[in-house]
Amino acid sequence: MFNSFAQPKQRLNANEHKDSIKPLLSAQAFCVWTYFFSKDPLENEIIVKINPRKNSNARCSECGTTSPIYDTLKKPRRFEFIPMWGYLIFFLYCPRRVSCKKCKKVKVEELPWANKGSSITKPYKVYLAMWAKRMSWKETAEAFQSTWHHVYESVKSVVEYGLENRSLKGVEAIGVDEVQWRKGHDYMTLVYQIDQGARRLLHVSEKRRVKSLLKFFRMIGEKRSTQIKYVCSDMWKPYLKVIKKKIPNALHILDRFHIVANLNKALNEVRASEARKMREEGYQDILKNSKYCFLKNAENRTQKQKLKLKDILEYDLKSVRAFLLKESFQLFWNYSSPYWAAWYLDIWCKRAMRSRLEPFKKFAKSMRRHQPLILNYFKAKKQFSSGVVEGLNRKVNLTTRKAYGFKTFKNLEIALYHKMGELPEPKSTHCFF
Repeated sequence: MFNSFAQPKQRLNANEHKDSIKPLLSAQAFCVWTYFFSKDPLENEIIVKINPRKNSNARCSECGTTSPIYDTLKKPRRFEFIPMWGYLIFFLYCPRRVSCKKCKKVKVEELPWANKGSSITKPYKVYLAMWAKRMSWKETAEAFQSTWHHVYESVKSVVEYGLENRSLKGVEAIGVDEVQWRKGHDYMTLVYQIDQGARRLLHVSEKRRVKSLLKFFRMIGEKRSTQIKYVCSDMWKPYLKVIKKKIPNALHILDRFHIVANLNKALNEVRASEARKMREEGYQDILKNSKYCFLKNAENRTQKQKLKLKDILEYDLKSVRAFLLKESFQLFWNYSSPYWAAWYLDIWCKRAMRSRLEPFKKFAKSMRRHQPLILNYFKAKKQFSSGVVEGLNRKVNLTTRKAYGFKTFKNLEIALYHKMGELPEPKSTHCFF
């Protein structure tokens, strides 16, 4: 049955396939000449041969200027098109070279269906990139009998188009954070837009240094920087320094998530230190397996953890005092007025400084040092917090995990922009659903 279709070089009426292929061609310059099935039945390929029209002009692939024909390459090139009906589709064309007066060089002509130097047609790039959002690049390549490099090239092309054509108007609130993307101390700086109804990735840069965040402000320019009204970040000094310099008039809100994380870290240091001391002195190890009894919120503790915590609270321990301090700090977030929030924070810090618990004294000093930035959370009427940023960071981790990691930072950067950048896609002659 298959062999009856495998007749080479069957004549084709171009009108029969104009709805699928003709939109890719410049009607005045190119036409579908023939199509034929592959001679090898196992290959399942359909070859579409394209010829230039007689006396048609060609454009320089470098500058787009219409130029006289210099010669035609003898070896045809294959261009991969969207697979259909279980067949791989390839365009076959012998590119012409032109004598470009503007470039003053001999250049290969511009092809309307493919970018310069690419063997993949433009609609196929958009198609592969669309599926690469849902699956890993390797799975996409296997599903469409393509290669990993073709999928990478497709996603890269779509991302580059999106970054050039995206709009940065209306960005008033941003979130800045760092995420570890590889084992060791390999971090990257991420900047998100966290406005209501517009949450997307704006910038990715390697490391978490001053230069990393400066790249973002150079990218958006001084004029757009002045339009930013709110910025959320943690207490990482390079970020604080750059934000203060570049957008001094923006309301800088310190990351609530990291403040609570630092408080929990101080509590766990007290608990671990006391548990170690009790074991060394031969006392009953009542703090064993109690880490999450202290750190979890009340609604998240299991019944067993609740009972164990109730037993521990009956003892006069440093860990108990630290736990009560931690619980009392949670009341700070219930205030609405910056004035009364500052009043409560001052009282709590005094209690922490008199607690004789070094981790809590260190935490209290940090709160006093950054108090104006912490109170900005209340000045912004609690509209912006790190919860949005942490949610977006989880998507970053999922993207990395789905690909089982990335060998290079450039690959990771492209994948994150593609997945989370909400970028516009290039116009295609084909619609995909």
